[in-house]
Amino acid sequence: MSIVTLTTDFGIKDYAVGAVKAALLSAIEGVHIVDISHEISPYNHTECAYILKNAYHVFPKESIHIIGVESELTPENKHITLRYDGHYFIGADNGILSLIMEGIKPEKIVAINIHQNVVSSFPVLDVFVQVAAHLARKGQLEVVGKPLDKIKELTELNPVINAQKNQIMGAVIYIDNYGNIITNITQKLFEEIGKTRPFTIYARTVKFTTIYKSYSEAIDFSLAPDKRAEDGKKLALFNAAGHLELAIYKSNPKTVGGAHSLFGLDYRDTITVIFE
Repeated sequence: MSIVTLTTDFGIKDYAVGAVKAALLSAIEGVHIVDISHEISPYNHTECAYILKNAYHVFPKESIHIIGVESELTPENKHITLRYDGHYFIGADNGILSLIMEGIKPEKIVAINIHQNVVSSFPVLDVFVQVAAHLARKGQLEVVGKPLDKIKELTELNPVINAQKNQIMGAVIYIDNYGNIITNITQKLFEEIGKTRPFTIYARTVKFTTIYKSYSEAIDFSLAPDKRAEDGKKLALFNAAGHLELAIYKSNPKTVGGAHSLFGLDYRDTITVIFE
């Protein structure tokens, strides 16, 4: 059984997702299609990379991952497919894959060259599906593309460390379904720079001096429910992906709001950590 995942900014209102799935079902016998997300913010490379990086490795090896974010073919945006960590990725060479791999060289990369057989303004449907079908049949990458040595690198959202090594200047890279703020500051970097020193996290007018191990750790469950001060409780923690997250306990963006709205933070806004 072949596994093909889809990560796109198509949304679910239009026909695009259904058409791609139908084409995969026609091209690959017994294929198992998994939607990772179709709600990536349009053309948002960093958001796409964050979601796919934290999902792909849970799938079995040899899975095929189609990326439908800024996928139009242009002279500056080649279509590529590569093998990395035992998985196949198909998408545009727009920097998303470099953010997923974080400097680790893929096992093999090719620039897809089957376009002469396809006339299309919808490459995910007409090109990427063909490549996925070829890989599902255990075909070699070189049959669908010309070998490449490297892919386009994106590094503009890396945290910045000051010369004194007492400050990390990071940024918001993702806002999740609960309105929680995900930053590009990882637990590994935080601990390397902080070395157990006291710290303050600054996010606009909000400050944090404690990082919890979980959401519920921020609540004192020894108190009666009406005395716990759960509503609006702000907290910082390292999430399951190992990134610094700023959150509101049991937030709901559609009613009481979440960290995104209550802290006034958005994509690319600055988050600063200062160590004493």
